Amino acid sequence: MASNMEVSRRSFLRGVSLGGAAVRIGLPPLAAMFNSSGTAYAAKSSVAAKPVESRFVLWFNGNGIVENYWVPRETGANYGITPCLKPLEPFKSDIHVISGLDNPNGKGHHGAMSSLMSGEAFTGRGAGGPSIDQVIAQKIGNESRFRSLQIGACQESFGESIQRNMSWAERDRPLPPEMIPHRLFDRLFGGKDLGWIDRKKSVLDRVRDDASSFKSQLGSEDKSRLDEYLTSVRSVERTIASLPPEYATELERPEESGDMRDWPRIAKLQSDLLVHALASRQTRVASYMLTKCQSLTRFPWLGHTTDQHHGYTHAGIATPEGQRILRDINRWHVEEFAYVMAKLKSIPEGDGTLLDNTCLVYVHEHAEANSHKTSGMTAIVAGHAGKMKMGMHSDIAGTMGDLYLTLADEVMDAKIGKFPSASQKFVDLV
Repeated sequence: MASNMEVSRRSFLRGVSLGGAAVRIGLPPLAAMFNSSGTAYAAKSSVAAKPVESRFVLWFNGNGIVENYWVPRETGANYGITPCLKPLEPFKSDIHVISGLDNPNGKGHHGAMSSLMSGEAFTGRGAGGPSIDQVIAQKIGNESRFRSLQIGACQESFGESIQRNMSWAERDRPLPPEMIPHRLFDRLFGGKDLGWIDRKKSVLDRVRDDASSFKSQLGSEDKSRLDEYLTSVRSVERTIASLPPEYATELERPEESGDMRDWPRIAKLQSDLLVHALASRQTRVASYMLTKCQSLTRFPWLGHTTDQHHGYTHAGIATPEGQRILRDINRWHVEEFAYVMAKLKSIPEGDGTLLDNTCLVYVHEHAEANSHKTSGMTAIVAGHAGKMKMGMHSDIAGTMGDLYLTLADEVMDAKIGKFPSASQKFVDLV
């Protein structure tokens, strides 16, 4: 092992802000954290080595899909990549497309969203129970700094709780996603400092001494990994500093003219911060809400600004042009999912990569968006946690609950035992 010491997998670089607040920066996966083969965490000879932790990410975009351009026609390993899934072509061996899933306990946007996340019917106020990410977090998240993280990007929605939130601690109790990169950065990396608020200084300044001392004890491979990681932290910091001032504020329901913020820029920042949190083991469970349920996002970067996403799913949907607009929107959603997959795959961890130890589930509240269809839904499972079967498309008769139960018990080893709407586990997945 190219290292001079063993390092705890939950080590932090520590410092203190000018205001006296604690600052800590989680470390990336270093070779010194693992045994000689990289298959488990390093441990003293008298202690049983612990296997590398798996992570769980529930990923969502609103308004469903355009099935004609999204769902593969072939099943098995030789399925064709559809126009909407084109961004995932480089990751075909890392994904499993699943179709045929039913979401039985909800209709319309409100009901479908409640059922998708919790397996329970909409209460009239919110989800009918805890969401699957929280069910899993209750079982595996208690040793992490954050039992779970809730992250979002595009803010526009009709404003009701069930539309704005995807994570639910319990019935009618939402866990709102953090939509502002500035605030998510400060939450992950420590207390606020006046210099950080206006981004004229770096959070790295406060851990410089600890970083220098720690680095001197590392082998050459780990020194390079640490340098790359801290450089990426600074890069995110600089990008946040370059955002217009209004990007530090939340947006409720937009005006009819829509909001023209650069959501792809925000989405990538939030994805970068998500990956930092997973890599440094600050959390094992996260939800990512790219767009809201019944999303009102506009898409100037795609050239589609005459309507909002929800409007596009209904107006002109029967025309070839309407179908192509939704194809473009859905493909952008998939591009953002592919971006976070690429980030996870680029980070070495043990004898593989962070993606090898992560289970991502990509869902939406409807199948065909126009008809608010909740039968025959699709999902993408990605990553290699739990030795999941990848590189194929499966058309499976079952429910979203069946999928969640399979992943929770057989992949994440959360041992939840049951989940609303679940009655089986998918043998084709694990």
